[in-house]
Amino acid sequence: MLPFNSRVWFYRQPIDFRKQIDGLVVLVADTLEKDPTSGQLFIFRNKKADKLKMLYWEDDGFWMFYKRRESSRHTFPSKLDATLELSSQQLQWLLSGLDFTRQKEEKKSEIKRFF
Repeated sequence: MLPFNSRVWFYRQPIDFRKQIDGLVVLVADTLEKDPTSGQLFIFRNKKADKLKMLYWEDDGFWMFYKRRESSRHTFPSKLDATLELSSQQLQWLLSGLDFTRQKEEKKSEIKRFF
């Protein structure tokens, strides 16, 4: 479903969570100025910081994922006016409820000699 090499965009400003797929498509195209059918993942948050919506295009249609935290809230960067590109590791931290801005990514090993 979601390829691991897709770019991930997090829209930091809270959105109206009544928006469904068509509303999110317009937001991606007009506000983020990105192609919603590009195969990239777009993540949106609500004002209370307890819900996420994710929009993704796959082959011939859109996926919309929704996550609601029951007993805690997500931690988001304080700057609200920009879109942030997330790594796959930061996405996992965000979905797990961790503050992805305070986690440190492991450096990738670069192996040049095997023997």
